Amino acid sequence: MKNVKEIEIKIEGETWENALDKAYKKKNKEVKVEGFRKGTAPKNIFIKKFGIEALYMDAVDFVMDEAYQKALDEAKITPVIEPKLDITSISEKEAVFKFTITAKPEVTLGEYKKLGIKKETVKVTKEEIDEEVAKLQNQLAEIAPKEKGKVEKGNTAVIDFEGFVDGKALDGGKGENYPLEIGTNTFIPGFEDGVIGMAIGETKELNLKFPEDYVADLKGKEVKFNVTVREIKERIVPELNEDFYKDLGYENIKNETEFRKEVENVITERKTADIEDAHLEKCLEKASDNMKVELSEDIIDEEVHRMIHQFEDQLKMQGIKVEDYMQITGMTHEKMHEQMEPEAIKRIKYRYLLEAIADAEKIDFTEEEVNKKAEEMASNYGITVEELLKAYGSNEIVKYDMKMHGALEIVKNNN
Repeated sequence: MKNVKEIEIKIEGETWENALDKAYKKKNKEVKVEGFRKGTAPKNIFIKKFGIEALYMDAVDFVMDEAYQKALDEAKITPVIEPKLDITSISEKEAVFKFTITAKPEVTLGEYKKLGIKKETVKVTKEEIDEEVAKLQNQLAEIAPKEKGKVEKGNTAVIDFEGFVDGKALDGGKGENYPLEIGTNTFIPGFEDGVIGMAIGETKELNLKFPEDYVADLKGKEVKFNVTVREIKERIVPELNEDFYKDLGYENIKNETEFRKEVENVITERKTADIEDAHLEKCLEKASDNMKVELSEDIIDEEVHRMIHQFEDQLKMQGIKVEDYMQITGMTHEKMHEQMEPEAIKRIKYRYLLEAIADAEKIDFTEEEVNKKAEEMASNYGITVEELLKAYGSNEIVKYDMKMHGALEIVKNNN
């Protein structure tokens, strides 16, 4: 590949001697040589005891930056991922390194404007409005005790229960004052159906079977539950009136017609955003298919590893240990890598596509425009410009984002 270069760098002479000497001084402070205090053993005694080889890896660390800079100077390319390093040979006289340096691959744009991809038309049906209205009513529904009647679907039955398998109490199968919302299918099949129709204070025996896909020692087994209903609660759905509209934050809506129109507008906005996202995705996909770029495995691996680290950070933010997630799901790093690779390839292609379009269209911004954008972003996030730039890294990253957005607009709006 044209964008991958292997550069061999030899470090020898005084530079390597100095590195070995530094390594000796470092190691000498860490180990004990018989007859000497730590750090005082002469170099020849140290080498006699541990061998010159004991200094090599530390010496490599001392010359690595210099070797890498020499490799970059010789390669005359800017790496896009961490270079690979192999130590091809090492001795008392010299160390020879081979750097594999990967630059951004050459991108040849295809058609990215006239892609012929049409947007869907936004349509909102009466059924969708009805469903959204019911959803909003349920969000503000009150749960109140049901003084009369029996358990119905949608009610919450506060129950005492105990399960028995083979005449013995089921481990973990007992509860008191447990709020069971009928319709959530929280328990095994048949349990909720058995509770429906029960009255407050009523006790009932439910003879059921665990499903075949249940845990190994219980699947398919018969189980008996003794259930007593202590309380029944029902959802009281609010009426469509001004009080309800105000509770939702709609101060100016006076009647159901106006409310349903507002709900229609909300659904329209949501659908419009979804259609825009889907349209942009199709445009990017086709434009990137029209583009020619050769991606090395190293570039793909780097993106996959970045995605895995992001996912692990998300788990940690949720208080989930990566090890626990792996154990519960049966996931491995190899499986995760395999699953994430297609998305990683897509992300890389889209990034290279937009960068190439920004260059082709000569999209650029003045320092003043970038500063103004940084101020807007900081204001939106409720932070200072300094805090924003600290998070971003520099104004150049803000400028890069602006260029990428400009390229996105060209892809999106020329079809």
